[in-house]
Amino acid sequence: MYRTHNCGELRLNDVGNAITLCGWVQRSRDLGGMTFIDLRDRYGITQLAFNMDTRPDLCREARKLGREFVIRAIGIVIERSSKNHKIPTGEIEMDVISFEILNAAETPPFTIEDETDGGDELRMKYRYLDIRRSAVRKNLELRHKMAFYTRNYLAGQHFLEVETPYMIKSTPEGARDFVVPSRMNQGEFYALPQSPQTFKQLLMVAGIDRYFQIVRCFRDEDLRADRQPEFTQIDCEMSFVDQEDILSTFEGLARHLFDAVLGVDPGVFQRMTWDDAMKKYGSDKPDLRFDMPFVEMTDLAKGKNFVVFDSSELVVGINATGCAEWSRKQIDELTEFVKRPQIGAKGLIYMKYNTDGTLKSSVDKFYDESELKKWVAAFNAKPGDMILVLSGDAMPTRKALCELRLEMGTRLGLRPKNVYKPLWVVDFPLLEWDEETRRFYAMHHPFTSPKKEDIALLSTNPGKVRANAYDLVINGVEIGGGSVRIFDRSLQNKMFELLGFTPEEAEKQFGFLLNAFRYGAPPHAGIAFGFDRWCALFGGSDSIRDYIAFPKNNAGRDVMIESPSTLAQAQLDELGLLVRQRREGN
Repeated sequence: MYRTHNCGELRLNDVGNAITLCGWVQRSRDLGGMTFIDLRDRYGITQLAFNMDTRPDLCREARKLGREFVIRAIGIVIERSSKNHKIPTGEIEMDVISFEILNAAETPPFTIEDETDGGDELRMKYRYLDIRRSAVRKNLELRHKMAFYTRNYLAGQHFLEVETPYMIKSTPEGARDFVVPSRMNQGEFYALPQSPQTFKQLLMVAGIDRYFQIVRCFRDEDLRADRQPEFTQIDCEMSFVDQEDILSTFEGLARHLFDAVLGVDPGVFQRMTWDDAMKKYGSDKPDLRFDMPFVEMTDLAKGKNFVVFDSSELVVGINATGCAEWSRKQIDELTEFVKRPQIGAKGLIYMKYNTDGTLKSSVDKFYDESELKKWVAAFNAKPGDMILVLSGDAMPTRKALCELRLEMGTRLGLRPKNVYKPLWVVDFPLLEWDEETRRFYAMHHPFTSPKKEDIALLSTNPGKVRANAYDLVINGVEIGGGSVRIFDRSLQNKMFELLGFTPEEAEKQFGFLLNAFRYGAPPHAGIAFGFDRWCALFGGSDSIRDYIAFPKNNAGRDVMIESPSTLAQAQLDELGLLVRQRREGN
């Protein structure tokens, strides 16, 4: 074997043993009579010692080694005279007897250390070097543990892992599909799956009553920190269950992962309806690590000749506890924050409840002290608090205040990475109306069941129908979501009708599923978790890219392998495609 040990396992009880190590040269230090080299592999770092007095030729050769040279070293484990307690191997070193260069290396384009000098784009171009850094490697180790413990838990709950196809049929609902041309069926296309939704429902019809898959999915959508064109889901489905069974089973999975991976008890999994979440926090994924709920004050604020409030559909605010001493500069910064295009508010109103009991607001011209005291009562404010208020059309104003609330939580240190507040959000709207196309769209997907008590509303008031749907939210991040499914053919046809499908279109797109329902579909429900998001949450990161071995950049490109790329004309001809390719310089 090339090595007897790895670079992370040697300790004081190994002193005196003859060993062989292999790895990459992290750094070299020449101290005159001694030369020290840090040798790194996946498991850690071991210091190699070269003595000029005992082996001068070997020491001189060691000084020629550059960063990232791959070497094999043979020697004896000795105790270090100057110990490094920051690393597990810091009490020992190897007294090197001989070494060989397995592969020389050019100087890397950035330092391969935790605190690197490489920017994101450079590290993505040389991702195979970036992964050598312990910070990135630990992220992939966390991802491995998450997958391992997920499989263990679900297997213990009698789930069967079943693979579903990667080349499927394109569907019109949801995000854009990535499409794959067929050479054998020219003019026809496969689509890469956005999720295995219909296949897992077919597996329920097939009698596989507990299915799961850690599966790759694809969506052609604009990217941000928590999105990639290809991503991984923990995809699950169960038969003969209702919503309560699903929440119980997968709360169990979440608790198992918290315990096995982090050694943390996440506490109570709260529940909140979609309506309450939107009213109290302006979001269907509220961060509950801190309180600061919305207080609607439309009736209090209107009728005082302040046109901004009088012309608004909604006036709503939050109580920033202990912020009455904030300076005008700090408040101006908040005002500029909410006026950013991505937030969209036109301005910010504030009222300070000073510690001496006096009240001061930015609208004193319109509201006297007696009126401001009503604000104090509505917000349950205490001396030292500051009330922040936005107004405008209801939905945009709630969304803007949601962003302001999160910003305040961050500025006040109320969103620690090591505190977790899980929440089930339930009772989503089944449908959402789009003014531009003048039609309903499914809030989740076309196979979500309405609440039983709301089915009659499908014919009279579809916009009021609640879905038998649920999301798991942790610290303001949607970790997963799912629903009880429609398993009745007539109800599924009604759903397609509401979504604007003709019977012929529904048959063409989903006939295979409707036909399967003819043969005894069981009641079933499921959920899918964003595996990359869960890894990022557990790792304390805002970006899922840190937990994917070879991610795409924000333009959807892999700058390492230079993909996507153009195809040779011969390939296009074979596929029967006419494509105007983008050429260099065009």
